[in-house]
Amino acid sequence: MTRDEAVKSIKEKFGSRIERFYEKSKRRIYIDIAKDDLVDFATHVFKDMGARFNIATAVDHPKDIEIMYHFELDNIGCIITLRTYTKKDKCEIDSLLPLMKGAEWIEREIHELFGVEFRNHPNIKRLLLPDDWPKDKYPLRKDYVLKTKEDRDR
Repeated sequence: MTRDEAVKSIKEKFGSRIERFYEKSKRRIYIDIAKDDLVDFATHVFKDMGARFNIATAVDHPKDIEIMYHFELDNIGCIITLRTYTKKDKCEIDSLLPLMKGAEWIEREIHELFGVEFRNHPNIKRLLLPDDWPKDKYPLRKDYVLKTKEDRDR
């Protein structure tokens, strides 16, 4: 598959469901999608196009959490990023674990550090933080305040 064939495949399959299609370079494509479309897009990119799942990343914004799933078409050296947002007041999205085992730990990490609930994730337990960490405190959100020992002793 060539890069142009990959782009054509995605655009033909999803058409108006693509909110924004951004070609950052010949090697990087960003596709903004609705969060409810994530599984459909990821299935096409991962299964139908044969892309390899690299990683997922998250970014805290004032009202929502941006989640990006990065896939690579190794044979052409192109990374396709599916980008979506979930509101902080209802911070949930479908898990990609049922589609690909490689999503398990990164979704657990994003859940733990940003507070995103991944629906249908069968093993959403702690990965990095201690067991006694408060359930409603997410250390990579901008509103999280790290208290030093001096602050706690006051």
